[in-house]
Amino acid sequence: MKKKILLTGGSGFVGKNILESYLAEKYEIIAPPRTELNLFDEDSVDEFFLNKKFDIIIHAACKPGHRNAKDLSKLYCSNTKMFFHLVKHSDKFERMINLGSGAIYDNKNYKPKMKEEYFGQNIPQDEHGFCKYVTGKYILQFDKVVDLRIFGLFGKYEDYAIRFISNAICKTLFDLPITIKQNRKFDYVYINDLMPVLEHFIENKPKYNAYNVTPDESIELYELVEKIREISDKNLSIIVKEEGLGLEYSGDNSLLKNEIKNLKFTEIDKAIKELYEWYNQNHRIINKDCLLLDK
Repeated sequence: MKKKILLTGGSGFVGKNILESYLAEKYEIIAPPRTELNLFDEDSVDEFFLNKKFDIIIHAACKPGHRNAKDLSKLYCSNTKMFFHLVKHSDKFERMINLGSGAIYDNKNYKPKMKEEYFGQNIPQDEHGFCKYVTGKYILQFDKVVDLRIFGLFGKYEDYAIRFISNAICKTLFDLPITIKQNRKFDYVYINDLMPVLEHFIENKPKYNAYNVTPDESIELYELVEKIREISDKNLSIIVKEEGLGLEYSGDNSLLKNEIKNLKFTEIDKAIKELYEWYNQNHRIINKDCLLLDK
């Protein structure tokens, strides 16, 4: 029997990639639309779970708080409600995999290679980070949920208007200059590399409540742009708006790699090349106007 998985956020960046991955063949993944499961509405969630049980929930849904989001109102309230509406029905699932974020460590106090225990030393002041903080505190006390603190995730279906790697790739396809707000070191995880991590926690009970999902090495944004220009074979100009090096956004992945033996991350050059080819083959989906204004 295939394990039965409830996927929230199935129409989003991460959800779409999960549904197109090998996980969709290995497991019975159910990704209900909002008309069937409205996570903001407690009654809707109660009704959905009335006669249903799942082996695993992958919680990928969120109300976005990025600079391209259409509605930033009630961000904290919306995202915490979604989480706790699901947790309320913990008798209906064996384990929940919560797709968290490195923002839990507070974007004003990032430091290189943050470990999981760095959590709690600073309280995020932004709504997105504070939501991750509150749910993260709860997860540490509840053994049915594992928090995957994912850092700079990138891949197909992400918002190319603002997400750095996709934005830079799309700009090369239109011969536009590539913009960097400020150079900084970053941890980027290729979306394909998330799938074996999810598979492990679907199949195995985690030893800990939280794990950083982050690559072995960090990379400067400027270096990423140079790699993209090389792959595109276009010597486009690079505009850096602020001088100096910004706060590094990176995490220590030793806890994850000690648990998932032989876990390997795709080399950044290979990942960028694959994503470049995908955009090149799907040129029609790119709206050039979205690339002309840096948000």
